Amino acid sequence: MPDSLPARVVCFEVSPEDEGERLDRFLARALEGASRMEVQRLIKAGLVTVAGEIAQKPALRLVAGSLVAARLPEATPQPLAPETIPLTILYEDDDLVAIDKSAGMVVHPAQGHVTGTLVNAALAYWPQVINLLGEGRPGIVHRLDKDTSGVIILAKTRPALLALQAQFKARTVTKQYIALVEGIPDSPDGLIEAPIGRDPRERKRMGVIRDGRPSKTLYHVTEIFEDYALLDVHPLTGRTHQIRVHLAWIGHPVVGDTIYGRQKQRIALERHFLHAASLTVQSPSGAGDLTFTAPLPEDLAGVLAQLRGR
Repeated sequence: MPDSLPARVVCFEVSPEDEGERLDRFLARALEGASRMEVQRLIKAGLVTVAGEIAQKPALRLVAGSLVAARLPEATPQPLAPETIPLTILYEDDDLVAIDKSAGMVVHPAQGHVTGTLVNAALAYWPQVINLLGEGRPGIVHRLDKDTSGVIILAKTRPALLALQAQFKARTVTKQYIALVEGIPDSPDGLIEAPIGRDPRERKRMGVIRDGRPSKTLYHVTEIFEDYALLDVHPLTGRTHQIRVHLAWIGHPVVGDTIYGRQKQRIALERHFLHAASLTVQSPSGAGDLTFTAPLPEDLAGVLAQLRGR
């Protein structure tokens, strides 16, 4: 990369657990959103140093305590653009919109997903939401993982956005998810209480770690199959990947979750079996509680039909 281009330098210390790891694998984990091919291009361009020396090979084995530094070009911000993408609207008033997000749709534009997101679609429906939190920051109140379907709400005005964000922060919002998990929990009802934070070894993953943020998840078993259980899940906090991490931590990962669960799935499903079935908030206008419900999508309903037919 020429010196004339703006750049930033990021540094990572090699932990004892990463002793002997390949440089390209280590950096691909450390640099969120980067692929191994992108990392290898950085190394071949002489933009990566290990212990102060320019790295020559992506396969270089790392030594614990070494400092890995990468010189990265600053990303050029892409303007948010409206896109004509159909949305399933569950409810709409002057303050907010409730949407049934489909699996596979990313909520916010990010590296690797700059188009086709919920934000791009929302701007075509409601152009006024683009700057509710400042330049280029639209009115999405909360998030769902890419492959999680179900209810998500969008604020249409700044006062509504601030009021809804305050509810999420105060944990007065009621969230109900449906999850199919591997195995059958010992108890039909449970409270999972374990701190969640960034996995120190896999920076793209979350995990239960000692110094993580306090996290609570309630679950109730609603149906039992031979090797699986269907759960109603209520996250009492709102951590990234919380339900998936907590269920995997108790030994019952979500079916189809190849990040926190089985790599080889026994059920034919293109994504994880997790659906945001309902959400209850207080109306920003003071009109009382609003509850939004999204039906189980066809792919998940089909899995249940197969299990019930066995």
